Amino acid sequence: MARSPTVSARPPCRLYLITPPAIPDLDAFAVRLEEALGAGDVAALQIRLKPAEDAAIVAAVERLGPIARRHDVAVLLNDRPDLARATGCDGVHIGQQDGSLAEARRIMGPDAMIGVTCHDDRDLAWDAAEGGADYVAFGAFYQTDTKETVHRPDLDILTVWQETVEVPCVAIGGITVDTAQDVARAGADFVAVSAAVWSNPQGPASAVKELNLRLSF
Repeated sequence: MARSPTVSARPPCRLYLITPPAIPDLDAFAVRLEEALGAGDVAALQIRLKPAEDAAIVAAVERLGPIARRHDVAVLLNDRPDLARATGCDGVHIGQQDGSLAEARRIMGPDAMIGVTCHDDRDLAWDAAEGGADYVAFGAFYQTDTKETVHRPDLDILTVWQETVEVPCVAIGGITVDTAQDVARAGADFVAVSAAVWSNPQGPASAVKELNLRLSF
C-alpha cells in the first residue's frame, strides 16, 4: 500500500475493505468475500471482529486470509499485533488505545504493514508517520453504525496531508458509494468501507464494482 514519492505521480485511490464487526457464519461470509474480491480492485482486507474471543479471530484469519491472498489483497488484523503475527497476517491496524506503534513494530517485525488510527488529529498522524507507520487513518468522516465514533474531521485534513506528507492516508467512517469519490478527491490514498459493501442491497460484488468506478476519477 505504498504511495509514489511525488504528489504529481499519485496513483488512483484504492479500496480498503473491512469485515463486519461480527461474522455469525464464517463459511457463508467467505463466499461473499470471494464475490467481493473477484469484482474489482481491493488493496487490503482488515479483519475486524469486536468483541470476539481469540479463537474466533484466529478462525476468521485462517478462513478468510487465503481468499484475500488469492486475489493479491493484503490481510491486516485490527488491534492485535500478537495475533496478527501468530496467524501470519501481512500487517495490523492499531488504534490510539491499542498499545504503541513501537511495540507493534517490535512484535510484527520490520516488513509488516502497520496502520494507525489518528481520528481528526494531524499531530497524532505526524507522530505515527515519524514513528514508522505505513499509513495513517483519519475519520470518521460520516455517521456510521459500524462502531461508536466521537471524532468527525473535515475532508480538508486529507488534502493537507496529501500535499505535505508522503506516508499514505486512509479515510474511514461511514463512507458510502455516493460519498467515496468526494473522499478520494479530497486526498485519500485509500478509502475504507464496511457496510457500504456488506449491506449493499445489490450485493458485495456490485458494491465493489461501483466503488472502483467512483474511485477511478
